[in-house]
Amino acid sequence: MTRIGIVGIDTEVGKTIISAIVTEALQADYWKLLQAGDLHQLDSDTVKSLVSNSKTKFHKERYLLTQPMSPHAAANIDGVTIEISDFRLPKTKNTLVIEGAGGLMVPLNENGDMVVDLMANLVDEVILVSKNYLGSINHTLMSIEILKQKNIKIKGIIFNGESNPESERIIEKLGKVKVIGKIPLAEKLDKEFVKNSRNGVKI
Repeated sequence: MTRIGIVGIDTEVGKTIISAIVTEALQADYWKLLQAGDLHQLDSDTVKSLVSNSKTKFHKERYLLTQPMSPHAAANIDGVTIEISDFRLPKTKNTLVIEGAGGLMVPLNENGDMVVDLMANLVDEVILVSKNYLGSINHTLMSIEILKQKNIKIKGIIFNGESNPESERIIEKLGKVKVIGKIPLAEKLDKEFVKNSRNGVKI
């Protein structure tokens, strides 16, 4: 079983749509580690609504936290403590796409465990999701450095949304990472968009 983590340079950069595209492209299983807030519309529900193949299985989140906050803060409010040892890989022989929560340095608890530490414990490699905005070069290059420091293999980077060729060029050059996809803005986010987009991702 190959385990591919989907991580982002920040929150709201498109990890869930990229997770759907990668899951569909590989007909992989999908696992969202934890969800903080928006429990009426889970990220796993969104991915399920966008995936067309019949092979993918969806595995239950380890934590469902009621507040849309950093996991450590949301867990405190809900009266739970998140520990890396709490996360057990689901049983599957299929490729497993594992979606993270927020950015890499989002804390899970008061002990200093971060999302990146959880990923390091679970995945074989990661796909880094970036989005072009003012400051995204800095956020992307720092994310690449953190992943390298943690000895996490970077399969590649996917740029989500409006393209900025110069930003993408310098990130690829200085970060020494492979760009494996550029996903355009979705006029309509549906199964057809995901099907079409999977062809532009070189996994």
